[in-house]
Amino acid sequence: LAALERQVFDFLGYQWAPILANFLHIIIVILGLFGTIQYRPRYIVVYAIWTAIWVTWNIFIICFYLEVGGLSKDSELLTFNISRHQSWWSENGPGCVRKEASMSGIKGLDSHSYISVIGCALEYRYIEVMHSSFQILIALVGFVYACYVVSVFTEEEDSFDFIGGFDPFPLYHVNEKPTNLLFKQTYLLISPAGFSGTEGMSK
Repeated sequence: LAALERQVFDFLGYQWAPILANFLHIIIVILGLFGTIQYRPRYIVVYAIWTAIWVTWNIFIICFYLEVGGLSKDSELLTFNISRHQSWWSENGPGCVRKEASMSGIKGLDSHSYISVIGCALEYRYIEVMHSSFQILIALVGFVYACYVVSVFTEEEDSFDFIGGFDPFPLYHVNEKPTNLLFKQTYLLISPAGFSGTEGMSK
């Protein structure tokens, strides 16, 4: 639900890189849930690996909006340099008032307008940072839970395998050859040829 909520606001802001990342995250989460319900540890392992990638991605988003390491929140990195759109929260955050001023005085820009945003109770970059921080928290909880579920499934498989549950050639098959040999020997003794042999020996 948190990923879907974030996806909606990234769509509204035309943030193409986060949109793709959120889409992959939703798919992997569904895969992990399916693996948990259907007792498929491999799917849960894939989810656990993805959580590490997801945490790394969200740390990058936090660094991007806080402008750490030479990153700039005003760059077009998250839109693949396709457009100059910013986060949807930059104009629609809590308390923000959006104003448009005509730029008709500037030659060649008669059809354009200047947009200013004032009165924001919280700057949009901090909202994005909170979103990413919440995603990191959920991912860490999901990683711990995924490891626990995999360990439980593995223990159940080992205990079931110990009694020959998953063994394609259970232990009782080992005794089939000696039993068959005994059966064949007994058959030879009581067969007509066997009787003739014993009669000849008695004679």
